[in-house]
Amino acid sequence: QVQLVESGGGLVHAGGSLRLSCAASGRTFSSYAMGWFRQAPGKEREFVAAINWSGGSTDYAGSVKGRFTISRDNAKNTVYLQMNSLKPEDTAVYYCAVKVGGSYNYWGQGTQVTVSS
Repeated sequence: QVQLVESGGGLVHAGGSLRLSCAASGRTFSSYAMGWFRQAPGKEREFVAAINWSGGSTDYAGSVKGRFTISRDNAKNTVYLQMNSLKPEDTAVYYCAVKVGGSYNYWGQGTQVTVSS
C-alpha cells in the first residue's frame, strides 16, 4: 500500500509561482515513476507531468511545458511540481500518483490551485 499526501496549493495571481509537494510512504518510493495530474471543475482529470524512478527522465503536457518542472528527492520520498508563469487556466485540483505495474493506481487526496486573473 502507498500513501500520498500533496501540499503547497493555494491562491496566486496570474504570472505567479507555486511549488507543490507530494510525500509518499508505504512502499519503496524510489522504485516507481511518479506523476502529477489535475482536474478543473467540470472537466476530466488530465496528465500534467511525470518523472521516472531516478529523476533522469521527465515528460510534460504541452500546456505546461516550459512553465512547470517536476522533480523528486528519493531520500525524502517526495516529488515536487514547480509551477511558474501560472495562468487562470491552470486552476484545478492537483493530484500526485504512483505508477505501479504499468499504471497510475495510487493517488493522493489532491491540493487546490487557484490562479486569479
